[in-house]
Amino acid sequence: MRNSPPDWQLEGFLDRLDAWIERESPNDDLCLLVTAWIMTRYGDPYQGVRRESGFPNLWFGAVPDTEDGSGNIVVCAYWIEESNRVVRCDSFATLGLPL
Repeated sequence: MRNSPPDWQLEGFLDRLDAWIERESPNDDLCLLVTAWIMTRYGDPYQGVRRESGFPNLWFGAVPDTEDGSGNIVVCAYWIEESNRVVRCDSFATLGLPL
């Protein structure tokens, strides 16, 4: 099995993740779910998110399996620069449903 480089370069995700953790103090399991989801952006940053109208290249979506049972879910917004295959994180937040 060969090791190939990731399809996309991720920027700012860990900094934004740390800021979200500091701001909202999620439990460890939730942090692990969000961190695992970040890794999926390497292969396909379009999966499970939608383009935000009025903002070129801004994408937004819920992180799967992060609903807390009280109607809240973790979301992420990020910019996709197709020309250089960079995905730049804008923010993480916990929002109430429906989105």
